[in-house]
Amino acid sequence: MNDIQLHRLDLNLLVTFEALMSEGSVAKAAERLNKTPSAISHALARLRDQLGDPLMVKVGGKMQPSPFALTLIDDVRPILRSIQRVVTPPQPFDPASSTRTFRIAVPAITALIAEVFARINDAAPGVSLEWVGLGPHLYTAVADERIDLALLGADKALPDGLMEQTMPTLQRYTYMRAGHPAAENWNRQAWLKWPHVVVGLSNAARQTVEERVARDGFERRIGAHLPEFSGVAPLLARTNMLGTSVPLFMADDVKTYGLIAKRPPLELPDIVFRFFWSARLAQDPANKWLRSIVIGAYETVHKRSVKSMRGAD
Repeated sequence: MNDIQLHRLDLNLLVTFEALMSEGSVAKAAERLNKTPSAISHALARLRDQLGDPLMVKVGGKMQPSPFALTLIDDVRPILRSIQRVVTPPQPFDPASSTRTFRIAVPAITALIAEVFARINDAAPGVSLEWVGLGPHLYTAVADERIDLALLGADKALPDGLMEQTMPTLQRYTYMRAGHPAAENWNRQAWLKWPHVVVGLSNAARQTVEERVARDGFERRIGAHLPEFSGVAPLLARTNMLGTSVPLFMADDVKTYGLIAKRPPLELPDIVFRFFWSARLAQDPANKWLRSIVIGAYETVHKRSVKSMRGAD
């Protein structure tokens, strides 16, 4: 789109386009926007002319988006949300009466999930929370406000448009079942002898461990790959596998599954996590409340998990 087209473009056309993409029909878009179907069709025709693309075509009685429309809507929606926020006076957020759904991208740490939902249930029983995966486009999704809050390792600088809060440094421990043969004579040879379980979402952390082991000319045996941390403790409890992680991810599981923790017999770098959110939501009352709930829950679980490691050798 050139400058002349942008100057000609009516913002209402983008509003109509978003409604059409969301509703999938002219009639439903008209009802949503309180307009006539002919007005919606006329707006779509104008937008087609200005953008040089059919955008939506009727196939089998249904409106189907063009490839360009699918790409365009991902940019249009955050733009419209930003404009709506600018022109709408700030509204106070009342957790007790809210029925809002928040989306957060945080590793599925069992103890953290329980703590977060317990706090939300007490303070905001009508609020829903969608716990989403850590996808490859997470930074963009957070910056565009499609995800309200996320947690990742603080191993590189954040892209523009995001704000962060760095959490306390975490030390790694190696976990195993009580009575594990390796516990009798805990050393590097034992750590390397027995197979390890690794979690798929921690590829960066895993690579750091593998690089450290390889530097000394060794290789760690990998016995299992799991998609989430929730499966690690049950697996360790029933096998002779080892799991090297931070106490936060194993909080409450050590006692529940009768595990023991040992300090790794080689120096491994600590891990630092950070929460981050869209800079546009820095002062948003609802997002500030969400951050206080989730980060507060994280801090509680972290303190409890560190306390459980006292006495680990």
